[in-house]
Amino acid sequence: MSTKEFVCIICPRSCHLRVDESGNVSGNSCPRGATYGRQETFDPRRTLTTTVKVSGGTMTRCPVRSDSGVPRDKQKEISLFLKTIKINAPIKLGDVVYDKPLGIDCKIIATRDIEVKK
Repeated sequence: MSTKEFVCIICPRSCHLRVDESGNVSGNSCPRGATYGRQETFDPRRTLTTTVKVSGGTMTRCPVRSDSGVPRDKQKEISLFLKTIKINAPIKLGDVVYDKPLGIDCKIIATRDIEVKK
């Protein structure tokens, strides 16, 4: 692995980071940039957003997201898994829809209220 270069997105400074294969970071103006650079190089994570099926609600699908970063290489696998589950209305914004999908340490939370269908 050679040196990776990218722009830090943690603060408005947008430092140009360089991270070598040993995890040494240069170009950062703050310690948070160094932490971000190492994470982005060795264990990149992203917030997962998708929808899940709803039973008995005013909508047939509920938008959800992960409460923390999910490893990028697991996002598709988790998304496919979430397609297989169904939750029951009512659902409130912030409700935990699923805890630790496929053993990944995160919670899947609802991002909208869905009422019971009348």
